[in-house]
Amino acid sequence: MSIPSPIPHIALSVDCVVFGLDDADLKVLLVERRLEPYGGEWALPGGFVHIDESLEQAARRELSEETGVTKLYLEQLYTFGACDRDPRERVVTVAYYALVRRGNYDVHGASDARRAAWFPVAKLPSLAFDHAAIVRVALARLKAKVRYQPIGFELLPTKFTLTALQRLYETVLEMPLDKRNFRKRILAMKLLDELDEWEQNVAHRAARLYRFNERKYRRLTESGFNFEV
Repeated sequence: MSIPSPIPHIALSVDCVVFGLDDADLKVLLVERRLEPYGGEWALPGGFVHIDESLEQAARRELSEETGVTKLYLEQLYTFGACDRDPRERVVTVAYYALVRRGNYDVHGASDARRAAWFPVAKLPSLAFDHAAIVRVALARLKAKVRYQPIGFELLPTKFTLTALQRLYETVLEMPLDKRNFRKRILAMKLLDELDEWEQNVAHRAARLYRFNERKYRRLTESGFNFEV
């Protein structure tokens, strides 16, 4: 026999800010909502947490169900709990942010999402609920963390040029970086494997490809190494 509780019910949800990068922009993955409230409007992928799953399990499930995106870098961001953030009932959401290599995914809407699409961070449409505020917090976290942890490599192909790596940092940080100083700093960390491979099918002189050595990074952090760009 269940005992009635005097504690008011509060619903729990998760929302995900998924960042991807192309040659021109840092982008965010959005879904067009199929259901009310805000039916037909754009929103972050997310939904309510099931009683038998953890927060991260819920975030990964919602991403998979609504966009087809799986197996990605995912980190808890912040908890948003304004009393009026959802017109249906009192809903507290735990936000996550994710970084993906866009070329690895063919995103598509499913479940309660009509469609999924990438939008430049600087040109987002009007978003449902408080999702615009969630994106702002996620972008601020990304800009800060990309300087002191090598999470930016999650946005690049496995093999990349130094030019592409610099463009990534300039795009995320929204500022130009001196080419000579950037390369000197990055290469001095000795975290990149220089490959005997070069760009293919380019109009300019082909540049050498590199690969981030995550195993070496983990070994170095155990001995006090600090990543800093």
